[in-house]
Amino acid sequence: MHKSRIVYFFTLVFICLSTLSISALAQDSLINIEGIEFSSGQEDSLSDDSLITDFSDVEFSDGQDTSRVDTTASPAANNNPKVTSTEEDNSLWGIFIKGLIGGFLAFLMPCIFPMVPLTVSFFTKKSGSNLQAVKQAFLYGLFIIVIYVALGMLITIVFGADALNVLSTNGIFNFLFFLLLVFFAASFLGAFEITLPSSFVNKIDAKSDKGGFVGLFFMSASLAVVSFSCTGPIIGTLLVDAATKGDRLGPAIGMLGFSLALAIPFVLFAMFPSLLKSMPKSGGWLNSVKVVLGFLELALALKFLSNVDLAYNWQFLDREVFLALWIIIFGMMGLYLIGKIKFAHDSDLKFLSVPRTIMSILVFSFVMYMIPGMWGAPLKSIAAFLPPIGTQDFDISSGSTNHAPINADASSRKYYQHFHARATLKGMDPYYDYDEALAAAKEQGKPLLVDFTGWNCVNCRKMEAGVWSDPGIKKMINEEFVLVELYVDDSVLLLPESEQYKSEINGKTVKTVSKKNSEHQILKFNSNSQPLYAILDANEELLVPTSGANYDITSYKAYLQQALDAYHAK
Repeated sequence: MHKSRIVYFFTLVFICLSTLSISALAQDSLINIEGIEFSSGQEDSLSDDSLITDFSDVEFSDGQDTSRVDTTASPAANNNPKVTSTEEDNSLWGIFIKGLIGGFLAFLMPCIFPMVPLTVSFFTKKSGSNLQAVKQAFLYGLFIIVIYVALGMLITIVFGADALNVLSTNGIFNFLFFLLLVFFAASFLGAFEITLPSSFVNKIDAKSDKGGFVGLFFMSASLAVVSFSCTGPIIGTLLVDAATKGDRLGPAIGMLGFSLALAIPFVLFAMFPSLLKSMPKSGGWLNSVKVVLGFLELALALKFLSNVDLAYNWQFLDREVFLALWIIIFGMMGLYLIGKIKFAHDSDLKFLSVPRTIMSILVFSFVMYMIPGMWGAPLKSIAAFLPPIGTQDFDISSGSTNHAPINADASSRKYYQHFHARATLKGMDPYYDYDEALAAAKEQGKPLLVDFTGWNCVNCRKMEAGVWSDPGIKKMINEEFVLVELYVDDSVLLLPESEQYKSEINGKTVKTVSKKNSEHQILKFNSNSQPLYAILDANEELLVPTSGANYDITSYKAYLQQALDAYHAK
């Protein structure tokens, strides 16, 4: 009998993982640039008639995925071997893992956890045998997965893959996401509960009384509906994160991970009912899980607000302000865990359990880790989530409040005053205009390193903090290359009227520097993802295939050296 239960359990896992693998493989077909419709994110936001409401232009993805398609405009590029990339699949796996974590957290919510014994006992009592109970539990779990994956697919169908992609840099949507996550956080902290209409809930629950497959399906639907007050914020956060990654299958893959984690415990306990005895009893600790998640929602919400602040150059959520808010949020979370703060629906904390003690130590340690960042410490482990270190008002490591250039003449470069102080890694002095940088590369007899980046690019910040900050890499770039950083999501810097032109992609007028940069990336390198690194010679021919984010310092150094060798060989 136990063998049958084990077979059903692993069959469920196998089916779900197989579905994920097939979806990930199907995603490879999206790399072909020919099927993409490019539409503008927010670059025209300052124009008089296209305020971020037109999604027909170019959008920018913030992931580390890159098609790495060699440019057809360059003869040298055609001779280079084509580099295949698994980064897009890695992005989907990352979304899937986040879904799994979210599903397991949802299982611990007070709306779901107490339902496990009732649901399992329903299967075991209603079925004529243990095998029948396992079959019903298996179908119950499968229907949970079907319902949530269908929700993820619906998000893509309603908004479309291109619309999801544009969300990652659209200022209005980033601000709406900020408000949405604050709303979810308030719900978790006990301000109110998010519920669906009672008439809808009652209809779903009534249909669950039917027998057979229909009854099991509506039982699964009842779980999704009744537990919405607890799972809604988790699902909403997961869908927002997946949507802003720009992956077509992102929302569905996230929901697959979420529903798999939610379904497995029900099936597992139905297979082995004796495990129910070892489950912890329901109590105040379930509400504590909600409150902790509320703090995490607040911290995550600030990232979306930071995206808007950077793109529109508001300069009120600079790095030290962002860190101060995170220190306070996580400090309050630590105080809550040790019982010094109490929210609505919390029960009295008579003593600290071992799990609470361990979590408190971890949270307070994280707070201590962030504090030196207020004075300019790099904080590499979380640098990808923070505003660029150039926005720091005071950096004790440099002993000053400014970001002085290495070369005295650097400040005369185009767009230098707009980007350098707030965006550039300390110790580097790039150009910010492609034509100007190309002329400098020809004059100095060096290859041109083009970095397509963005204010809202998480992986760009991670590359700068973890790879470019390495002394060997930094020295190599400064001495052997001419570096140009081309921002594709800035909403402030306008082109002079004499330099504005009609887009070759959609025929609209290109009015911003960032849109000019994005068009250059699309037309020459067949890519619209950041970061993208292209190393060119004086004839604008690729020396090596383009590269996306590569967090291995040794590998990235070898990539740069390969380009140098190719340049000198010419």
